[in-house]
Amino acid sequence: MTDDIRIKTPPQRPAAVMLHRFAREEDGLVTVFAVFMILIMVFLGGMGVDLMRHERERSKVQAVADRAVLAAADLDQTLDPEAVARDYFNKAGMAEYVSTVNVEEGLNYRRVTVDASRRLPTLFMDSLGQDSLYVPAKSTAEEKVNKVEISMVLDISGSMRENSKMDNLHDAGAIFVDTVLKPENADLISISVVPYTAQVNVGADIFDELNITELHNFSYCVDFEDSDFDDVAISQVEQYEHMQHFEAGYYWNGRHRKNTGRYNNIDNPGCPKQEYEEVKAFSQNATELKNQISSFSPRANTAIHLGMKWGVALLDPAFRPINQAIGGDAAFQSRPAAYSDIDTLKTVILMTDGVNVTTRRINRQVYANLDHYRHWSDYPFYWWLNQNVRSSEQWRWYWTKYTPSQADNLLSNICDAAKEKGIVIWSIGFEVEEHGASVMKDCASSDSHFFRVEGVEIVDAFEAIARQINQLRLTQ
Repeated sequence: MTDDIRIKTPPQRPAAVMLHRFAREEDGLVTVFAVFMILIMVFLGGMGVDLMRHERERSKVQAVADRAVLAAADLDQTLDPEAVARDYFNKAGMAEYVSTVNVEEGLNYRRVTVDASRRLPTLFMDSLGQDSLYVPAKSTAEEKVNKVEISMVLDISGSMRENSKMDNLHDAGAIFVDTVLKPENADLISISVVPYTAQVNVGADIFDELNITELHNFSYCVDFEDSDFDDVAISQVEQYEHMQHFEAGYYWNGRHRKNTGRYNNIDNPGCPKQEYEEVKAFSQNATELKNQISSFSPRANTAIHLGMKWGVALLDPAFRPINQAIGGDAAFQSRPAAYSDIDTLKTVILMTDGVNVTTRRINRQVYANLDHYRHWSDYPFYWWLNQNVRSSEQWRWYWTKYTPSQADNLLSNICDAAKEKGIVIWSIGFEVEEHGASVMKDCASSDSHFFRVEGVEIVDAFEAIARQINQLRLTQ
């Protein structure tokens, strides 16, 4: 009898069974591809960190380069431009980054270029064989005084006698002239001064070049039609009117031709009569300009639109034949330049301390001949009416040329016409009320071109405008 012999396999332990099953399991398997992708993501993350560090460092170096060239290119900078640029990097702890500083200078410009760079060690990319990254920075700044034509349109009306406003204008005008007319700007920058009250006296020389029938020789103001404010130019063909010479006043100074032996005895005519109150065109004589501005005294009323009309007319190429005819500075005989001349900046600084007011003219029936012209050059208009005409009849003796709202509209029209031509308009509201501020702000080229100032702040405004006219340009 044969006995069956059976070999019993000892029971497996649970842990061994689990390992055996895990070894044979195929779902959830980590492949070589998955491991490779994980490594790629790690490397990409590391590269991202290095690249962010690179961009941050590049921005820092570029910012220092920009500041350095701006300071070095300033024409007011008296230190060596290269030394100034290098000092900026030295102060930032980057002195060794600078490779070259190139300075180009001429009569009216300075251009400074800085090249800087460094090698930034990498944290992760060195494992790929890239142990550093190149950090470049290059910046160029240029300050250049191109040809500039400036019209200073200045309010010398009666309200300027208050709060030392006229004295402050004298100071502001002088600082502006000195800031703009520097020796290095010779023959490049011209300034025209347009004083205005109720009118603008252009002087006999300019007056004679216009198509106007001269009524008298007491003053030389021009009356325009409303449509003339739609255009910047002054025409030598269009017929204009010679403004009447009279004072709209209630007080008589007691002088007339019988006790003075001359005509034109009124003190404060609507058309200012003093030589220093006439337009000065295209000058670079700082002494003459400052002397003229310092001579201004408060006069008559305010007609901002008339001042602005002449201010922009002096910048229009149509005025060039007039400028050539009246002589003046030989360097500026080709001015005003064409609007297409990209090297010429045309700009107006318009200043007032008030608002447009009602302005009147004498009825033509009583301003029709030489005797009339002489009569009204001796006696203030309203004073004479009160002495000789019943109050109920006085309205027949005059008519209204401009109402305040009409004058505001004409000012807006001429400002818009100037902007369309590319003329840059700066406006200054000097101790003005809300309406005056609104009108002047509307005239300016932008809100940032309008200054509302009090007291001695007008000096700061004129100085700021002068510096911005000759502004720095970051070219790269």
